[in-house]
Amino acid sequence: MNASAALGRQGEELAAEHLRRSGMRVLDRNWRCQEGELDIVAADRRTLVVCEVKTRSDTRFGTPLEAISARKHARLRRLAVRWLAAQCLIFDEIRIDVVGVLRVAPDEFSIEHVRGVG
Repeated sequence: MNASAALGRQGEELAAEHLRRSGMRVLDRNWRCQEGELDIVAADRRTLVVCEVKTRSDTRFGTPLEAISARKHARLRRLAVRWLAAQCLIFDEIRIDVVGVLRVAPDEFSIEHVRGVG
């Protein structure tokens, strides 16, 4: 595994831990279908939360949260509906969240969680 992939995997693990500490229940991770992948699928009471995780080692090319485009939001919403259909589950709402993970020192990360971005 290359350094970028290892950093991404570490960021997703930190994001999942953050969501659990926030009271959410992680239902699925790295779910894939023909249209794409969902990093983390969680439940926040009766709300399905599709969480996109962006991990960066620095801000040279922008912050992790700046990497989410309107096109990406639309795709995440479509994938959320496909995930629900595949699981045969019902939720009151669907919410798209983004967790930005930034490495600030060799073993130190900052985490920014933005709820309801799309």
